Amino acid sequence: MNKPVVAIVGRPNVGKSTLFNRIIGARISIVEDEPNVTRDRIYGESEWLGNPFLVVDTGGIDLAAESELKKKVKGQVELAIEEADVILFVVDGRSGVKSMDKEIANILRRSNKPVVLAVNKLDNRELAQEVKYNFYELGFGEPYPVSAEHGMRIGDLLDQVIDYFERIDDVTYDEDVISISVIGRPNVGKSSLVNKIIGEDRVIVGETPGTTRDAVDTYFEVDGNKFVLIDTAGMRRKAKVEAGVERYSVIRSLRAVDRSEVVLMVLDATEGITAQDKKIAGYAHEEGKAMVLVVNKWDLVEKRNNIDQDYADEIRYEASFLNYAPITFVSALTGQRVMEILEIIEYVAEQYNRRVETSTLNKVVKDATALVEPPSNKQGKRLRVYYVTQPRVKPPLFIFFVNDPELMHFSYKRYLENKIREAFGFEGTPIKILARERS
Repeated sequence: MNKPVVAIVGRPNVGKSTLFNRIIGARISIVEDEPNVTRDRIYGESEWLGNPFLVVDTGGIDLAAESELKKKVKGQVELAIEEADVILFVVDGRSGVKSMDKEIANILRRSNKPVVLAVNKLDNRELAQEVKYNFYELGFGEPYPVSAEHGMRIGDLLDQVIDYFERIDDVTYDEDVISISVIGRPNVGKSSLVNKIIGEDRVIVGETPGTTRDAVDTYFEVDGNKFVLIDTAGMRRKAKVEAGVERYSVIRSLRAVDRSEVVLMVLDATEGITAQDKKIAGYAHEEGKAMVLVVNKWDLVEKRNNIDQDYADEIRYEASFLNYAPITFVSALTGQRVMEILEIIEYVAEQYNRRVETSTLNKVVKDATALVEPPSNKQGKRLRVYYVTQPRVKPPLFIFFVNDPELMHFSYKRYLENKIREAFGFEGTPIKILARERS
């Protein structure tokens, strides 16, 4: 199911990044007094009263922007507003209503999105009640005085935010249909790749609405196998793509990932894997999705001996958390190896849905613990693995019943995961391992 998206917007230096960090409970955004520190949208996950959602931090809107950087920041914010389900409009309670706040309010009203007004930097309760009335003129109803720095009245703010969440109904597909999302940075060739995959030689069955929003899923069949492409900005047939316009945004990718089983993470062969690539792929990894790394524009790379292997090794080094994901080198322009992608997707989807027989699983784990002795603590208490079971697929989940879960060190958990992969494959899918005390 799609997670609702909350975009935090406002003029520079009103405390948006501080509020973002407070909501997600981690310091991801850079927080400094200097305006315009946050230049790109940064996203995180949060939950309030059982409602999970995505939070997007944005750079400050500067309507008088003239520099190229400020124009790009404004463009980022506009994309965030477009994709948001709820907008959290942050103003500075100490400085009062500024003309730029009013201009931003006008932009937000035109978006026709629900807006919650957060009056920040008010840590004094009496002052907060007095000051908040000054902000009614912005036209968004009840202002919510908060102090993001001190965490004051954040709960009241989030109560109002989740009131706007509407149930997002997902289209469900038969078990034999593989749902795919294609994600990546702008201009890596997602649109060209998708157009090749669902080209004229494919049987296009039709397009169906993906959610209550305007996403469109493309269902098609190849040799009796059924697939559906979950919409992102690149997922339009040529007739629906505006020439020269890249309509991709990170939030659309996150939405598509939520609804897919297999993720095609597209990289630009001429640039290698970047920090932004790792952020986008990291979300799919954390959500437990099967993944294939597609290195596009391979026709533009100068060939030499072992170039494929060297390139793959570099990706494995830079993004070691994706070591399970197969890598394929393609050219959407020439069609080189594009037709092999669906075969890889079928294989990865099969691994993603694989269930191991319990007796065989326990034999493999028993042999692994005999080969490398489990860790112990300073008092000499050693980890003992009694039993292992796999209660879930998509992604595969393994529960280890042990004498003390605290003794299951990360390094030993990784060792056991590697042994499971050696025995059973699970290529292309993350594996989740939980340690529980045997009752």
